[in-house]
Amino acid sequence: MNQHLAQIAIVVDDYDKAIEFYTKKLHFYLIEDTILSETKRWVKVKPKGSTGCSLLLAKAANDEQKSRIGNQTGGRVFLFLYTDDFKRDYQNLIDMDITIIREPSHEEYGTVVVFEDLYGNLWDLIEPVLPQGSI
Repeated sequence: MNQHLAQIAIVVDDYDKAIEFYTKKLHFYLIEDTILSETKRWVKVKPKGSTGCSLLLAKAANDEQKSRIGNQTGGRVFLFLYTDDFKRDYQNLIDMDITIIREPSHEEYGTVVVFEDLYGNLWDLIEPVLPQGSI
């Protein structure tokens, strides 16, 4: 069996505002923006260089969904963004005035910082430690 995650839905309040944040501040690619109806679009973004999972920006359609914007995981880190250059991407977070929740630290699994997106969802930016013998 061969399975993989294709996309993860993140609840947003406005498609265009979310697209702007992810593409202008985090430098993700907009890979699809298809109008499905007067109120619904199929919007996908993903990090540059990623060949895997994308984010599906899903506009909240009712009060219950709106109540989950920014808190889909009860205040825990929601998404984990791996990088090959922590210093570059951490500086980008600073330059883009993205809120840092927990300052950078060196852990046994890599260098990590916790930041929040425009809605308050928590993210880890991680440059993982390469396994012994890797290049």
